[in-house]
Amino acid sequence: MTLGFWIPVGSRDEVGELTGVTHFIEHLLFKGSRRYTAEQTAQIFDTLGGELNAATSREYVLVYGRFLDEQLTTAMDVLVDMLLTPTFADLDREREVVLEEIAMYEDSPQDLIHDVLAETVFGDHPLGHPVLGSREGIAAVSEGSIRAYHRRHFRFSDMIVAAAGNIDHDRLAELLLLEHGERDSAGLPRTSMALEFSPHRAFVTKETEQMHVCLGGEGLSRNDPRRFVLSVLDSLLGGSLSSRLFQEVREKRGLVYSIYSFSNMYRETGLSGVYFGCRPDRLGQVMETVTAELERVGREVVPLDELERAKEHLKGRMILGLESTASRMTRLGKALLTDSEILSLDQIAERVDAVSQDDVRELARKVFDPGSLTVVGIGADDDIFRETVPPPVRSVVKQGSRK
Repeated sequence: MTLGFWIPVGSRDEVGELTGVTHFIEHLLFKGSRRYTAEQTAQIFDTLGGELNAATSREYVLVYGRFLDEQLTTAMDVLVDMLLTPTFADLDREREVVLEEIAMYEDSPQDLIHDVLAETVFGDHPLGHPVLGSREGIAAVSEGSIRAYHRRHFRFSDMIVAAAGNIDHDRLAELLLLEHGERDSAGLPRTSMALEFSPHRAFVTKETEQMHVCLGGEGLSRNDPRRFVLSVLDSLLGGSLSSRLFQEVREKRGLVYSIYSFSNMYRETGLSGVYFGCRPDRLGQVMETVTAELERVGREVVPLDELERAKEHLKGRMILGLESTASRMTRLGKALLTDSEILSLDQIAERVDAVSQDDVRELARKVFDPGSLTVVGIGADDDIFRETVPPPVRSVVKQGSRK
């Protein structure tokens, strides 16, 4: 079975010099708690034959364990102690580990480009904060600030607990209430900021062999009823081997190795876009082909056979993903944490099947209109980027470098 604890805090909740502190705390949770040292925690889960892991996003932290169902009591005890009573031992040593992780991320332009896009699209909005934070911020944050942030945001009463596998709901609830009592309050309010989207251009100079590029802009919020249309659109545009972008740019022209579309949904908005990496001398050809495909999907009616193929791909991927207890736990926990509907597989399939050709074309005009998209790049030659990707009207071209 898999047991997960979802904490409703992420990089979007960090202010001032605290950028990156949520992810830093995620690391520190594994360094020992009131009743278990870091080594004891690792030994217990090794003895259980299980897995212990965590993840931080812009809107939540997830700490989870996968283990045999008869070990539920032991696993829950360790997980709760980690979350509620961390000792923050070896803080400065773990600080160095996080700094190494940031350095590794900076050396992976295919990952870094997504942070560059978010920072450029969202600007001063908290959703533009990088999850890992900055080297300067992590190096400077004090133990006192870390402890205060943990006390404020890592409260048991605010957490969502989700489990999947051979588990009885009443038994799980009984164990939680026995040890930790009823939820005592509502979660901390999360403020919203007004968002204004306009196309920009940004380039980060790094010594890379390829030019890494993202085109992106305003997507949909996680509770938008059109999210099923967006999933189908994403699948047919760049989410599979038979998708338009993969076929036109890679298979037919051989211009790239990696190209795909993506959609990230948040509470009040979203970010949708396209990524590709290519040699600098091919940037113009790739941009021309990608732009043509984005224009076409918003202009022409998608053939029925292509639409059905995208739907079947989407449903099949969803069903296969739910074969693991970790995926099922994630589906439940994220839905509860984000106050979203928990739909059965039949209900999801019904909504996917209801997506029409007109739905896809209409949403494509909104989300993937080339004229409204921000374009960001990472590479060694900013001149090629500037010549190939001119700034849009009434936008600011941002220049930068990451060393």
